[in-house]
Amino acid sequence: MQTLRSLFLAGLFLTLLTSSGQTAANGTAVIRVLSPGVVYNAGLLDLAASFTRKTGIKVYVLPDLMGKIMGDIKTRTPPPDVIFLPMDLMSSLALDDGIVPGTFTPLGRVEIGLAVKEGAPHPDISTVDKLVAALKNARQVMVSDPAGGMSLEAGIIDGLLKRPEFAGIHAVVSTNGEGGQALARGEGDMALQLVCEITPYPQISLVGALPPELDAHIDNAAAVAAHAVNVKDAKAFIRYITRSEAAGVWKAKGLNRY
Repeated sequence: MQTLRSLFLAGLFLTLLTSSGQTAANGTAVIRVLSPGVVYNAGLLDLAASFTRKTGIKVYVLPDLMGKIMGDIKTRTPPPDVIFLPMDLMSSLALDDGIVPGTFTPLGRVEIGLAVKEGAPHPDISTVDKLVAALKNARQVMVSDPAGGMSLEAGIIDGLLKRPEFAGIHAVVSTNGEGGQALARGEGDMALQLVCEITPYPQISLVGALPPELDAHIDNAAAVAAHAVNVKDAKAFIRYITRSEAAGVWKAKGLNRY
């Protein structure tokens, strides 16, 4: 699976290739969706493809880096029609008149989880004490790089590991991609990573989400961007992906609907 940076470059290339109006070259209606990895990897592509099959409306899903997306929402050409953001960033954007009024839609929560190599025993992490004990038994716990603000979960994990009860854990920052990707390459023996970024890798296995009292999660929302070209179909897309029938698709990829 590609790193989020390579996905960003692919999305940028796709933007340059696609037309700037409401329709593709063949006259098909188009909407453009801009999303950070936390939603992009959690079922969004599957639902976009399903929406296209059902409606005939082409959906270009463009991944973006968390540290760039707020600026790209305002400056990207063509502009996005639908945007996904963590809840607090979407609230800030709404206050800044960056979304169409009435389209702020809570989406769901993605937890940070613990991964081990495929076939390795799954430790009990049902409590904070048991999680700490499991992590301390690891030779290396792979984590994403919190520097630069490009990865929100990396900052959450970094803050978690700086808590006194987590002292003594040998955490190693991945120098190539996310912590889960490093574990999938054979580095370390555990990783802390968003659940949606663990399940795609057959080389690693999800132990489970971290104990809820740690608040190690990202809450997400969808909205129609203020500068959207195709508002009507953008609203239809949000309704489609948030209908009750879509909850199972999200859950299978690591996002739990509210």
